[in-house]
Amino acid sequence: MGRYTGPVCKLCRREGMKLYLKGEKCYSDKCPYDRRPYPPGQHGRRRAKLTQYAKQLRAKQAMKRMYGIMERQFRRYFEKAQKMKGDTRENLVTLVESRLDNVVYRLGFAMSRNQARQLVNHGHFLVNGKKVDIPSYLLRPGDVVEVKEKSRSIEPIKNAIEFNSGRDIMPWLEADYDNFKGTYLRYPKLSEVRDLPVNVQDIIEFYSR
Repeated sequence: MGRYTGPVCKLCRREGMKLYLKGEKCYSDKCPYDRRPYPPGQHGRRRAKLTQYAKQLRAKQAMKRMYGIMERQFRRYFEKAQKMKGDTRENLVTLVESRLDNVVYRLGFAMSRNQARQLVNHGHFLVNGKKVDIPSYLLRPGDVVEVKEKSRSIEPIKNAIEFNSGRDIMPWLEADYDNFKGTYLRYPKLSEVRDLPVNVQDIIEFYSR
């Protein structure tokens, strides 16, 4: 599967919101979005009024980019969310939040989702004691994510834990940094995902056209 390899800070500027794609840099005064909060390009400062379709498209693009998911897979998540019982918006958020790379990031074992994806790909994490190197692996409540013993000394993981150890984590997760592990306690509710900067209903309407 292909993935975006260009400058990620331009993605935040294009969507007009922080997507927290660069880890620690996003929280510093070096964040390009804070310095230039307008779209890239020579006409970036001229923000046109968006149509309803454009708002829906931008919401879809922002959520895709925030979670690091390509179009085909994101659409599959939408189609799966439609078939599940309950609110499609809640189901879509549950699916993307249950990805292993996202949970590794949420637990504080990586500085960004992109870094989490790389760490998972390289086999640094166990799920319920077994190595899982598929970033899109969907966790279930009760699953335990653990850093492999041989991987606990690598700099990216050590730095991420040091940076995140004093920060609150999401209420559906539990982190145990002393033992390099965390637990996926339950599925999240849409209202609890505090850093999701888009209206998920716009995404549902975009794909339902």
